Amino acid sequence: MKVVRLPVVASGLAPPRTEPGDRLAPQLETLGHLGPGDPLVDRFARRVRYLRLSVTDRCNYRCVYCMPEGVEFQPRTALLTFEEIVRLLHVFAGLGVRRVRVTGGEPTVRAHLVDLVARIADVPGIAEVVMTTNGHLLAELAAPLAAAGLRSINVSLDTVDADRFRDVTRRGDLERVVDGIDAAIAAGLKVKLNAVALRGITEGDIASLCDFAWRRGLVVRFIEHMPMSSGTLYTPEHELPAAAIRDAVAAAFGPLEPSPPLDPERATGPARYWRLVGDPGRELGIISAMTEHFCDTCNRLRLSATGDLHACLGHDDAVSLRDVIRAGGSDDDVRDAIQISLLGKRAGHEFSLSGEGGPRKHMVAIGG
Repeated sequence: MKVVRLPVVASGLAPPRTEPGDRLAPQLETLGHLGPGDPLVDRFARRVRYLRLSVTDRCNYRCVYCMPEGVEFQPRTALLTFEEIVRLLHVFAGLGVRRVRVTGGEPTVRAHLVDLVARIADVPGIAEVVMTTNGHLLAELAAPLAAAGLRSINVSLDTVDADRFRDVTRRGDLERVVDGIDAAIAAGLKVKLNAVALRGITEGDIASLCDFAWRRGLVVRFIEHMPMSSGTLYTPEHELPAAAIRDAVAAAFGPLEPSPPLDPERATGPARYWRLVGDPGRELGIISAMTEHFCDTCNRLRLSATGDLHACLGHDDAVSLRDVIRAGGSDDDVRDAIQISLLGKRAGHEFSLSGEGGPRKHMVAIGG
């Protein structure tokens, strides 16, 4: 994927240079130079405290909504090294990032992941390290990850029917994932389940997923299908809107009511939470990128495994932080590049229910 040096459409500015020593002064005057310790705030007054960090574009599953057939993976030499990741996180922490979510691809296929998590947790200013995984290797890794400093984990689980699970993931093993979920609970990790809701494919699993989660004291979050990969994996007839998801839960368990926000993450995160009336312990979330937008509260940036900083999941604009540091750039150069990326952050995505308006990038390469 070609990296655009600046989201020109969003900002109207000329593409910046990123050679070492070039402080990008004209663009930074527009943004206002933020010193170490100051928050990252975009043009729409959204404060960034959260970085989604992809550590690999590879995955041991091939989910039908995530990975196109024939996708080409980046050579390993193109991926950020652990040293580069830690250096970049020091800069992000100095700009106010406090939460890091480790993603992929599938992060657990990156060698020595436990060591990386420990190194991230040791970065001054990073208050919380969390992860999203398909759970296939979690039974073995949950306890070491928790000991390394991981605090919570989201596990992708679209169905609890073993045959349908294998069909959707194109190679997954449901029993291994369930064992991983239970191991994560036993290790003391906070666990949530993520399920992509697909009409005609997994919509019949909504009630069983709720039951599976609630019996373990967990929250399940249903995610609307999004037209990534230029919409090649998206079909409008499989779109299941948030309202239909709520209706399915209510039909199985009774009426729902909005859950009050319990922490700042909920107030600014993508999921909106609901609970059964009269039973606040049974709760679900819905991430409704297609039908009930939440872009106005977006508080995150995304860093790909190859060091491309994406200000929005729904656009292909990116600034290569890897290129800055591998060309000998200073931490000040990295800081300026981050701020330029934030300057170009759009008001929102352009997804449409027809499947148009999505980015070229693949979900597997950016970690959702």
